[in-house]
This record gives sequence, C-alpha cells and structure tokens, in this order.
Amino acid sequence: MKSFDFIKHQKKFFTISAVIILAGLIAFLINGVNLDVQFSGGTRILIETNGEVDVQKADTLVEAAIGKSVTSQMQQTNNPETENRTIYMLRLDIASSETLTDEERNAVVDTVTQNFDVKEGGNQEMLSVKPSIGRETLNNGLLAVLIASGVIVFYVTWRFSAMHGFAAAITALVALVHDILVVFGMYTIFRLPLGEVFISAVLTIIGYSLNDTIIIYDRIRENSKLMRKNTLEEIVNTSIMQSLTRTVNTAATTLLTVATLYIFAAVNNITSLMDFALPLMVGFIAGVYSTVFIASPLWLMWRKSSMR
Repeated sequence: MKSFDFIKHQKKFFTISAVIILAGLIAFLINGVNLDVQFSGGTRILIETNGEVDVQKADTLVEAAIGKSVTSQMQQTNNPETENRTIYMLRLDIASSETLTDEERNAVVDTVTQNFDVKEGGNQEMLSVKPSIGRETLNNGLLAVLIASGVIVFYVTWRFSAMHGFAAAITALVALVHDILVVFGMYTIFRLPLGEVFISAVLTIIGYSLNDTIIIYDRIRENSKLMRKNTLEEIVNTSIMQSLTRTVNTAATTLLTVATLYIFAAVNNITSLMDFALPLMVGFIAGVYSTVFIASPLWLMWRKSSMR
C-alpha cells in the first residue's frame, strides 16, 4: 500500500470534523433537541389502523384537538398467527410537562377514529411517562456514558503506560466525544427523536471506536521500540498505515452487517430496528475516521508539546 502522510494533513482532517460538528451544534441552537417521550415525559398512544395513515395530517388534527405538540409515525409488524398479515399501528407521541388527562386521551382517539381508517376492535395502547421519570431516565443514560468514559480513561492509561498512557487515554476520549457529537448532530439536523435507542447506540459506538483506536495505539507502542531512530511523526504514520487495512476491512464488514439490518428493517417497516441501525452506521463511520485521523495525531501533538 502506498504510504500516506497522515500527520502532514492533520489540520485538514481536523477541519472536516469541526465543520460537521459545528453544523450539528448550529442545528441544535436552531431546532433544539427533539426528546422522545421516554426522556421528556408525556404520553404515547398506539392505534391500529387498516392501512397507512398520513402522519402529517394526523399531527395537525390531533394538535388542533388537544392544543399540544404531537409527533406521529406509522409502524408495521407482521402477525405471527396469520400468514402474510401486516399490522398497521399509528404511533402518536405527545411530549408535555404533564401526562394527558382522560379527556385529552379520548379526544385523541376520537379524532383519529373520525378521520382515518381505524381497525374496528383493533389494538390500542397507551404509555404515560411523568416528566420526572423521563428526566431520571435521561440522567441514568448520561451517567452510563460518563461511567464508560471514566473506565476507558483508567484502562487506556494503565494499558499504554509505556507511551504516556494518560495522554493516550485523553486523546482516545476526545475521539469518542467526536463520534458522539457527529451522531448527535445527525439527530439535531434531521430532528430525530432522541431516546433510549440513542444511548444504546452511543455505548455500542464507544466500544467499537475504542477497539479501533487501541489497535493503532498498540502499533505505536510496538514501533516505538522497533523504530528508535525514527521521529515520532514517522512512527505514528507507520503505525496508522500498518493498521489501516485491518481497520478498513473491519469497518466494511461491520457496516455491511448493520446496513443489511437497516435495509431489512426498512423493507419490513420495523421502526425500532431502523432507529437503532441508522445511528450505528453513522457512528461506525465517524469511529473509523476519528481512529485514523483524530486520536493518533492528537496524541502526537500532546507528546510533542510535553517534550518542549
């Protein structure tokens, strides 16, 4: 494989990341965060219909009926008891500081029944989450991410003590924060509901991205002993090049699997799988990018500054 000077072009790669993250932060300032009912509190109502429903029309009608913001989407599942039988469910998420009253819930059901082809005797489900419980769920999710980050710093510092482990740990953590911000930016730009699936995806991405980073750090540690006469820049570049094929092959295999999962979910309209697979794909791509172009160059910058 032809050698490429990653360190020479590091500012370009940092700029690309900065632009992507900045776009997400601007979207956050403009749009805010579309928290799922699980995090914000409110009421989720599922109503079985005989076919697809115009979700934008459903939003407008239900909002007019109860005076609260509504986010609707269609879900499809297969009935295992009947061959080739598709179950259509209209899901309405009403995020609010208080759960819906009985009168408001009845108004929602009546509005949908009067304007859409609701299945007679079909399934109806309601889930109410108090704002305090939603905030607790959000805080627990963030706590899980913070604990994982703390464990990462401790482990990488211990594992790579030979190459100034604390510097390796912090730069690896910065790369992980980069991946999380890229995925978060996708949620803010496209106004996707941020819920428990986001936390699950983030923890998965952290594990994947860290594994890639550790592989390159291992090569830097080994090459630091084998290439004593070379500069740090040469050692880091060589280590990245030696790990690149494995990193790309692993990423391609993983992305193929997750993309297949997403396509399967999209064809069968399995919303929960689509919501999980999409951030994974974006996060895995960001993870490969940060592993190659962010973590190791940052570690090099830290080491050079400490040697002055």
